[in-house]
Amino acid sequence: MQQQFTPRILRTIVPPHILSSIAERGTLQQRDRALKSLELDQYVRAARSRSIPLLQAQLPQTTVAKAVGPERSIYDAQQATDLPGSLIRHEGQTPITDKAGNEAYDGLGWTYSFYQQVYSRNSIDNKGLSLDASIHYDVSYNNAFWDGGQMVFGDGDGDTFNRFTIALEVIGHELTHGVTGSEANLDYNDQPGALNESISDVFGSLVKQFSLNQSADQADWLIGKGLFTDKVQGEALRSLKAPGTAYDDPILGKDPQPATMDGYVDMTDDNGGVHVNSGIPNHAFYLAAIAIGGRAWEKTGRIWYITLCDRALKSSANFSDFATLTVKHASALYGANSQEQQAIQKAWETVKVLKTSIGTIPTGGTDATTGIVTTTPGNTGSSNWPIPDDSEDNAPWQFPQDTPENLPQNLSEEPDESDAAD
Repeated sequence: MQQQFTPRILRTIVPPHILSSIAERGTLQQRDRALKSLELDQYVRAARSRSIPLLQAQLPQTTVAKAVGPERSIYDAQQATDLPGSLIRHEGQTPITDKAGNEAYDGLGWTYSFYQQVYSRNSIDNKGLSLDASIHYDVSYNNAFWDGGQMVFGDGDGDTFNRFTIALEVIGHELTHGVTGSEANLDYNDQPGALNESISDVFGSLVKQFSLNQSADQADWLIGKGLFTDKVQGEALRSLKAPGTAYDDPILGKDPQPATMDGYVDMTDDNGGVHVNSGIPNHAFYLAAIAIGGRAWEKTGRIWYITLCDRALKSSANFSDFATLTVKHASALYGANSQEQQAIQKAWETVKVLKTSIGTIPTGGTDATTGIVTTTPGNTGSSNWPIPDDSEDNAPWQFPQDTPENLPQNLSEEPDESDAAD
């Protein structure tokens, strides 16, 4: 059963550590704008928390799925903070003169098409949820966010940030928070929160790759490319290819994302560093996608999506929980010791989330009572099988078998090539 959206925490694309750095090191005008953006983020979070019953009442509660096809509405907040604002473009209408409005409309459309064509998902909630977005939010607002019901875009200050509709992967990122909220509903703190952010980065990047029909080796793997003005020394907010290298600027500071567990940071800010430690699972996805090759949404993305929809993925899942499930699904979809399974396993090993134990891949032998296969790492055999990096070396571990109730609908077979964008 899908879970209801719980918009308790605002999902913003720009992490607080960037705005805090600007507030500490920037010019007086830059500081004022950064502080205002931080304060507005905190205010909206508090307001959303107080008004949860109202927000949930506003969200569609129907149990009947709507017809397949996007239903987009773009609003102009007119540099105020009252949402949604004035309707300026609705589904099927021709482009308008407002560039940000058209970018938002197209971005919602690409994201919808990606999930529908690739994974047969009918909008964010898989029930045809309408996609709403407000542009021109506040004055010089340096962020964009998903509030549990709609997208909101600031125009940026024109000094550090450009308008936030400029990057398609940002739109895909934020809407994917809605997908996560309706599936595993990962907690938004510490490792579950970093997974939450990483999943949004992964599928945000895949939305852009899908729109450009790029292979994994053609993609830039950047999140927020084009958001920075020419005054900033940086390419983007984050890099899945090379975490920690997206920017290095005297005012913004240096990209703090680690690529492996060696650099994992325990933080009190940013809900336990959700925008920082997400670099680790981000890099694992990149490594797997490059190793598997082709269009990343077809195999690697498919494995990640099935894992996100797996009922075995708990809201409190840590990195090793998620990693182990991805290896399991890679084996189920493509075969034990397949290129895909080995690539997923190796990627998680490289970022030091999983470690390798020599053992035999389980083939059958499911417990008739529990439906669980158990294996003890260390047995002799020809295959490498991962165990979570925080497990005891000789401790047995187990995983549920792939069954129809554990897999999302329409994903038990390979996708047709015709399902992807040309």
